[in-house]
Amino acid sequence: MSALSYLRLIRPPNSLMIGFAVLVGEAVASSTLPLTGYTLAGYLTGFFITAYSMVINDIFDVEVDRANGAKRPLATGEMGVGRAKVFAVILLAAGLIFSGLTGISTLAIALVFAGLSALYNWKLKESGLPGNAAVALSMTIPFIYGGLLVGKYFEPLLDAMALTAFLAGVGREVVKGITDVEGDALRNVRTIARSKGAKAASRVGAIFFLFAVVTSLVPVFVGQVGYVYKVLIGITDIIFIFLSARILRDVSKESARGVKTGALLGMLLGLLGFILQGLLG
Repeated sequence: MSALSYLRLIRPPNSLMIGFAVLVGEAVASSTLPLTGYTLAGYLTGFFITAYSMVINDIFDVEVDRANGAKRPLATGEMGVGRAKVFAVILLAAGLIFSGLTGISTLAIALVFAGLSALYNWKLKESGLPGNAAVALSMTIPFIYGGLLVGKYFEPLLDAMALTAFLAGVGREVVKGITDVEGDALRNVRTIARSKGAKAASRVGAIFFLFAVVTSLVPVFVGQVGYVYKVLIGITDIIFIFLSARILRDVSKESARGVKTGALLGMLLGLLGFILQGLLG
């Protein structure tokens, strides 16, 4: 077993993106991104707790991933579950230590983030749409966390961005359910795709994507953002409109996989627009 197995287990794009979302929260809330130990600690908190979440997701879903044909380290037997549990504990400890270095309030948020991840993987995932919302909420918490790092508890622009990320996240999770129907049956996960069918899931996913487009434009209409935000979020919105049309037109698993990947790329571009708005105004 190589270091690559551990790297694949944490799903680097997800972990890197959530760490980056913390930086977005800091930049938007303070209109700057100070290069301090707090900044690094905030990023590493988001990264390590997300990595922990990815590992425990694979632990709980070994059989589901096998049924779905996922080439994950645990599902293929490349790594044992026991070793993965030890790795998860190390990642969680690292995330909590870094959050503790920045204060009690940030430690509390990190504990909520980690607890939500554990609850989702243990039981909430089986609830379907509420489980999808829990995953999306975990994409939203880093924005709030970043704001707390710079002492901002409420920031209208940051809250609008967090809501946009939440809605896009729910849409992605709903569409993802189309690709995982067989495996989800093993845990009786009541996704919309399983309970109502792929067509219904495509409609719900598209609705959430389009709501995200609407909320992303609110800062534009109220004059809170500059040219860079308008351009990058405009491109992001076009991506999500395209993805909505695609999944409504074609509800196959192949299409859903493409939409799931496209949504992640769109969210990354959106994060870039968010942070540049925070830095450039």
